[in-house]
Amino acid sequence: MSPSLQEIGLAVKRLQWRHHREANRRLAEHGLSLVQWDVLRHLHQQPDATLHTLATLTFQTDQSMGTLARRMIERRLLRRVDGPGRATRHELTGDGERAFQAGSLVVESVLAETVGTLSEADRAVLHELLIRAAGPR
Repeated sequence: MSPSLQEIGLAVKRLQWRHHREANRRLAEHGLSLVQWDVLRHLHQQPDATLHTLATLTFQTDQSMGTLARRMIERRLLRRVDGPGRATRHELTGDGERAFQAGSLVVESVLAETVGTLSEADRAVLHELLIRAAGPR
């Protein structure tokens, strides 16, 4: 018998919870949370991202992203830079780049223990199915 939609949803949630819990545990050894590493990752990939864009990419409100950015600036992981017009942008500092790289190794190791155990073909199918299920943005 095929799994129900609720069982599939729960399996996705359990995998996500395992990833988040384990990544947060391991990232703490580097002084990071998963949310902080995610901000570093997105700024590394999109150096011109606005705070609003970062909030959207990291599943936060604009207000919580602003608070997080301030804390990350205090820790010297980010710095504010002038953007076009009145816009303020943020960029990674040297410490932020190093934290991103260290965190990337941690996150990769967490994922390797779960989806990394699947064959390359199965990972490709899983990725395609998740993208399709999430639908258009």
